[in-house]
Amino acid sequence: MDKKQLKLWFLIPLIVFLGLMVMLFFRLGKPTDIVPDTVLDRPVPMFELPLLSDTSRTITQEQLPKTPYLINVWGSWCPTCYVEHPFFLELESRGVDIVGVNYKDEIGDALGYLNDLGDPYLMSVQDKSGQFALDLGLTGAPETFVVDSDGVIRQHILGEIHATNWRERIEPCLSALQQASTDISEVCQ
Repeated sequence: MDKKQLKLWFLIPLIVFLGLMVMLFFRLGKPTDIVPDTVLDRPVPMFELPLLSDTSRTITQEQLPKTPYLINVWGSWCPTCYVEHPFFLELESRGVDIVGVNYKDEIGDALGYLNDLGDPYLMSVQDKSGQFALDLGLTGAPETFVVDSDGVIRQHILGEIHATNWRERIEPCLSALQQASTDISEVCQ
């Protein structure tokens, strides 16, 4: 190998590094907590799960609200769920309907969590196997889904719900759905 070829081989890692930096640069500033994914514009999957507060009662998608609402997937084992929980209590006090999906949790731990921290949910179902959450499109808890009055998922939020993503992205989508706006696609992206 001559000197010219050797120099070229040393340039390859630099070129790869610069290419990665350019890709990262163009990705900066784009929201990462709202996902344009394949679960959007699909109905909430069919399910039959026990009510967390009374496991002798079974809940199905037919019993979900007929107005726009949030589905929040949470667990007592999830540190970020503790962080976002006070904000969900605030949303509940403002009249936002939230359905909880307790994901792969022990019932005693889940009920203790709600007893200690307060219960912001209209209802919580126990998804012990985690299959319903996966059918929703869950990638990891916590995640929240904005659902319209027809039971169609319109927004998928990864991670914590907080004042900023609520104000900038989630609340405008929920408001558009409540007003039955015909052009929700831009608002709920």
